[in-house]
Amino acid sequence: MLCPEVLAPAGDFERLVTAVRYGADAVYLGGRAFGMRAASANFDVAQLKQAADLLHAQNKRLYLTCNTLPRNHELEQLPGFLRSASEAGVDALIVTDIGVLQMAKRIVPEMELHISTQAGVVNYLTARELYEMGAKRVVLARELSLEEIREIREKTPPELEIEAFVHGAMCVSFSGRCLLSQYMINRDANRGECAQPCRWNYYLMEEKRPGQYFKLEEDDQGSYILNAKDLCMIEHIDDLARAGITSLKIEGRAKSAYYVAVITNAYRQAVDSYLAHPEGWKLEPWLADEVRKVSHRQYSTGFYYGPPDPGQYYENGGYVRSYDVVAVVERCENGFWHCSQRNYFQEGDELEVLLPGKKPFSITVSGMLDVDGAPLTVANHPMMNLRLPNCCLVPQGTILRKGKAMPAE
Repeated sequence: MLCPEVLAPAGDFERLVTAVRYGADAVYLGGRAFGMRAASANFDVAQLKQAADLLHAQNKRLYLTCNTLPRNHELEQLPGFLRSASEAGVDALIVTDIGVLQMAKRIVPEMELHISTQAGVVNYLTARELYEMGAKRVVLARELSLEEIREIREKTPPELEIEAFVHGAMCVSFSGRCLLSQYMINRDANRGECAQPCRWNYYLMEEKRPGQYFKLEEDDQGSYILNAKDLCMIEHIDDLARAGITSLKIEGRAKSAYYVAVITNAYRQAVDSYLAHPEGWKLEPWLADEVRKVSHRQYSTGFYYGPPDPGQYYENGGYVRSYDVVAVVERCENGFWHCSQRNYFQEGDELEVLLPGKKPFSITVSGMLDVDGAPLTVANHPMMNLRLPNCCLVPQGTILRKGKAMPAE
């Protein structure tokens, strides 16, 4: 039986540790150059080595993005970047550019090469040719249906791995190859600098009536005509696996550690439950709820079952935010959870406890103490240390969150 890999994003070392802790089989991240998320903290050479060591100690894998389209003046840096990645212990490079692919084959021939979604692979012919050129894996364009993916799987060598995005933000442009940000504010999306103008609010102006703006919607908020919904396929793990997808990729290198924890944990549990009972598999309702407890736009299944209808959300460009992280458990000791505060909470609040591999459970805040043992009624100082009487032992990094009024989707 095909056992799909759960592939999680990491924008910095905290999110890497979180991805590992919450069940990722592999993590993808960016270095300080040649990656598509320039706004993320990303990893220097020493951190790459540390990340690889951490992952390999737990039999997990590390993939490094090298998927920008480099300009002439950047090419002198590329050999050193590739050698550093190899020396750090990176398992695979994610590449788009054919020149980068060929240079990597010469300089780091032992390195696996994965073809980025930026390459826009949409058919079995291209996938086969890329395999012949040395690709171990192709990350398919997000615009493919399950039927198209199934045909690609059937008509490509079984040794070629197939990766596909299953969760997170979607770009309004094909395979993320967008020029809008560069055109409008000179920030090149193909070099990791996208300002996301597709999320902005737009009006219509007629050419010969400058300054007269016409609403595209029947309200006074304008229109978010380019604002794509978020992708969510957690209820369809069975269809993804049967289509022959090797790796289930979660978008979000610029997202928070909390996002990484919740989404990685949810897909880990969903995949494991499918593998345990593939016939007649149905997602447990609590897992469907979990993916709605992170900041997200309205969800859709993207193009997997045909063109999304509608694929855009026109009311606003923001996120649904229904939970706040209020504390993280650093250790359990002498009957207490020793916690680091993240957001305001107080005595009597009901909190949910998110720990790896388990269904969350609720506690009521009672008996809170500061580090000196003095009683607390509120936790209102960022990153303050405090203690909560524990009802059970939980692992380091367990997240405590507090719900807000759930908005309708």
